[in-house]
Amino acid sequence: MDADSLAGRTELPRSDSDAAQRTPAQRTPAQRRSRLRRWSRRVALACAVLLAVVTTASLAYNAFTAGRAAPPRGLRYVQAADVRTRYQTWGTTGSPVVLVHGAFEQVDTWSRLAPLLARDHRVYALDLTGDGYSERRGPYTVNHFTRQLLGFLSAMHLGGPGEHPLLVGHSSGAAVVAEAALRAPGRIGSVMLLDGDALDTGAGPPPALKYVLIDPYRTSLLRLGLSADWLIRSFYDAQCGPACPPLNAVGLEQWRRPLRVRGAEAALWSMLREGVPGLPAGQVARLAAVGIPKSVVFGAEDDVFSRQSPQQTARRIGAPHPTLIPGARHLTMISSPREVAAAVEALAGAHPAVPRRSAGTEQGGSPQ
Repeated sequence: MDADSLAGRTELPRSDSDAAQRTPAQRTPAQRRSRLRRWSRRVALACAVLLAVVTTASLAYNAFTAGRAAPPRGLRYVQAADVRTRYQTWGTTGSPVVLVHGAFEQVDTWSRLAPLLARDHRVYALDLTGDGYSERRGPYTVNHFTRQLLGFLSAMHLGGPGEHPLLVGHSSGAAVVAEAALRAPGRIGSVMLLDGDALDTGAGPPPALKYVLIDPYRTSLLRLGLSADWLIRSFYDAQCGPACPPLNAVGLEQWRRPLRVRGAEAALWSMLREGVPGLPAGQVARLAAVGIPKSVVFGAEDDVFSRQSPQQTARRIGAPHPTLIPGARHLTMISSPREVAAAVEALAGAHPAVPRRSAGTEQGGSPQ
């Protein structure tokens, strides 16, 4: 057969296997699109299968761990505004001191500090709604926390003549005691902001997280995290520092159990949506015009706030130079109870200024 006859033949079409063996550069645009669609379908199918498996596992795990913990026996409760409130007291004599915890804390967070204060004071601590063992009742805002605190003072018969309490607010609790002093300056003796600036900084999980952490996955992640002793210890060590006592089984349970009681998970998701409680800077600055002694105390190594925060906070609320506790981080009432107690004693002995009544504030009576 000669070359001319070979040249005249019609070229046979290549098979699919021949097309598949072409390099990417040799494939036509249509072939590349077809190959991309096939791979996209495979990836989508794999993702759908994986999602189904993960969802099934998450639902099964949530059902298996659905049992809720009961609060410890022997707790004391009182009705404070609209919240059935867990509280504890120490000491029987002296002027009153009321301890207000921060986010994810509770009455037991004060267990190292309160007995020291009780030598010379009647000490009270409460669980703000959403944390600890108080009734979970939203909204989880500074406004609601403050109404609960003022209701607690009324229930404990504090705030009348000779019974003006010293309020200590830790971390986000600083905003609550600041707002209480603004609303009812005539019922408050003095205010300490402990490891907190009372500001609304917008801190909290990023907004996009609420679209990622949805049920049943967020419930599974929370319960897995609470079951991991090492994870709880890691958070505790990072916030508390080397001066804090190590967490034993009892300590782990104190941090873990409140998040396992009925209603705790739903309250947690609501609090995360609200963000860390705080007040606008202008609102906090109004505290400078309230004629009561004020104090600012921070751990010198607190990395939750900037190095400038203690001085800025003291200047903003009209307090003296802040007290910085060397080597302490964010949980000074645990790491440095003696130093915090000394600062409370100094504030308790401060000479009160002449009260200055502000429009719209409450000078006595029941909380608004």
